[in-house]
Formats: sequence, structure tokens, C-alpha cells
Amino acid sequence: MDKIEEAREILKFVGMPKAQQSDLCCYVLLAMAGIKPGMIWKEANNSWIRIHDMIQFCNGYYGTTYAENSRETFRKQALHRFRTAALVEDNGKATNSPNYRYRLTEETLILLRSFQSAAWKQTSAKFMEYHEKLVDIYSSKKKMTMMPVKINGNDLKFSKGKHNELQKAIIEQFAPRFAPGAECLYVGDTIEKDLFKNVEKLKKLGFEITLHDKMPDVVLYCEDKEWLYFVECVTSGGPMDPKRILEITEMTKKVNSGKIFVTAFLDFRTYKKFAEDLAWETEVWIAEMPDHMIHLNGDKFMGPRRR
Repeated sequence: MDKIEEAREILKFVGMPKAQQSDLCCYVLLAMAGIKPGMIWKEANNSWIRIHDMIQFCNGYYGTTYAENSRETFRKQALHRFRTAALVEDNGKATNSPNYRYRLTEETLILLRSFQSAAWKQTSAKFMEYHEKLVDIYSSKKKMTMMPVKINGNDLKFSKGKHNELQKAIIEQFAPRFAPGAECLYVGDTIEKDLFKNVEKLKKLGFEITLHDKMPDVVLYCEDKEWLYFVECVTSGGPMDPKRILEITEMTKKVNSGKIFVTAFLDFRTYKKFAEDLAWETEVWIAEMPDHMIHLNGDKFMGPRRR
């Protein structure tokens, strides 16, 4: 099986519609993963890449003849659909910016690297557990169940899914308990990336908002204490590990407010899967036990408890 057919098999497996199993979409997937003829999928990467680079990659390594004026076709036929299916993400720049780029999500990268390996069955099952097939999204888009949520007094709606279910719990259950009076400055959605973002307030606090994908899932701010809560919602990946802490710290190096790093889980079972990855000096909140938190903070909270 050549690389085009292998890419098509992957796109078919993740539930892309027939139109997004075309040769063009296969070439885009190969270009984004950096897979050249003769390479194995274990060598895939998810470096940031422009559409111009994708065109050059396809023409240079696969003998295609795509012209520069085909960029819009790449965008509309492949990249927009891939992003809706949560296979890729963009860097949040204006679409007409020369610095606008895409990359594979971490979950997609893990999936591709396991293709044709012994780990494929387990990895692919885990991936599909948390990713709706685009063909299913399209077929039910008009009647998709939305989850209402009130953010800073505004009525908004999350699309259905475990990740958004957890984000809703953070806003409605975590915040009143552990960040009373906090204002939500940012929250995303699995389909609408930036569901709510207070850009003016974030910049005033010193955020350098350049890559929206690096934003934590939820950002809360307590003005009276000058505390910022950075909350990651973990259903399939992405806890507050040391690497994530460094990323957020770099993005907020000009922010003077106190920073609190929280990893949120739907249940204790999921928490146990990621417990070893969590960074010290962070907090854990589990939605099924909303009144309690786990503090990975050494002796900071050591002492007798009043009963």
C-alpha cells in the first residue's frame, strides 16, 4: 500500500466524509505529518506549517503540480474540515497573515505514529472514544444537542461532548466553590475554538496572546485577590505536566497576578491514568467529587485539620 492509500485509510477510519478522503486531503495529511515516500508513520511530526509549505512538500516529494493559487482549495476542502474534526489546529493569527499556520493536534499525532504498529488497536480505540466523526457531526448538525452554560452572566452553549461537559462543570461547580466571584476570561469549545475570550482584559493583565491553542481550556480571574486560575480539562490528554507549566509561564511572563494551575477530570478513574504526569505545585479537581481538591504542593497545606 502506498502512502496515499495509507493516508486515505486513516482518514476513512477517523470518519472523514468521502470528499475528505480525496487525493488532495491525503496529500495534506502527509504534508502536515512530514511523511515522505519511504518513511514510516512512527516518524510523523506536528510542526507548524503554512499552506505554501504543504504545496511545496506535495510537489517536491509526491510529484504533484499544485499551483500557489490552489491554497484556498487546500483550506476549504481539507484544512477547514480537518479542524472541525479536531484533527488539526491553527495558531490563531489572522488568516491573511503570512505567519498563519496549522499543525496536527497532539492526539492526532499519537494516532498517526501508531498506524501499522502493534499499538494501533489500543491507540485508535482511545482516539475514537473522545473524537466525534465528522461525518456524524455533519449528519446531525441541525439537531445537535447543545449544553447551555452561563458565563459572566451571558447565556452561551457548548457543543456536546465529554470535554465540554467538564468545562461546563468547571464554570458552574468548580468556580463557585474554589474561585468565588471569579470572572471567566477565556473558555474554548471543541468545535468553536474560542467560545468566549475577553481579549481586552487578558492583554491588560499582561497576556501575550499569539497562539490560542496554547491557552488553557479555562482561564478564571479573581480581581480582589489578583489570582488567575489556569484550568486544563483532561478527558484524553493534556494535563498540567511540567512542559505545559513552562508553556503557560512563557505566555504569561508579563503577568503579575498570582497563578494557580489546575487539572480537572470528570472522574477519579481518569485522574489515576494521569496522576504520574502531573507537575508539583499544581492542583487537581475531580468533577464527580466537586467539594474537594488534591493539592500537589508539598508542605504548603500541612497541618492539623479542624473537624
